[in-house]
Amino acid sequence: MSQTFWPAALFEENLEESLLGQPSAEVLGEEIRVRSSVPFISAEPGIRSGVWEASPGLSRWEFVDRGEVIHVLEGRMVITEDGGDPVTVEAGSAAFFPIGWKGTWEIQERIRKFFVVFAA
Repeated sequence: MSQTFWPAALFEENLEESLLGQPSAEVLGEEIRVRSSVPFISAEPGIRSGVWEASPGLSRWEFVDRGEVIHVLEGRMVITEDGGDPVTVEAGSAAFFPIGWKGTWEIQERIRKFFVVFAA
């Protein structure tokens, strides 16, 4: 059975609101407000898909036991893997964070993304 949804349309709905923090990421500075919706969670643990929005700010991410693929719908951020060069992702671009990825996300402009999270 397949399930479809329009990621951009989900932002028009009443999304779950919270502050970014553990276990997702460590905020490095001012608080970062996030909104999200997760319309797909696999029957077997391991895959989740939905949309996520965050206000500007700097945070540290460590994908220890999961990875993530994103497609940026709106906004811009600079991702810097530990020991790597900064890379800008913005509306229309995609990024892949494999299990074991560690680094920072500097959201420069409110970001809205479609994501797929997968577990080890």
